[in-house]
Amino acid sequence: MKPVKDGDTRILDHISALVHEEQGLYASKDTLSETDAERLQRLQVELDQYWDLLRQRRALREFGQDPDQARVRPASVVEKYEQ
Repeated sequence: MKPVKDGDTRILDHISALVHEEQGLYASKDTLSETDAERLQRLQVELDQYWDLLRQRRALREFGQDPDQARVRPASVVEKYEQ
């Protein structure tokens, strides 16, 4: 039986997969098709959303709350954060 992954591990696995895809697109950045360029942009937004989700979970846990209450925020919210 496969062990059940906790929420943070699933999120980190998803982030890792997104980063891997992003790196593949950056490797061919000089020859990106319009579709690939659009996918790269979507990947960057999704990465921001999932890093934000992970930060939310960690903050909830730190303050004794349930990290499973964290939710993926809309792109319009996370893209306004300053880096």
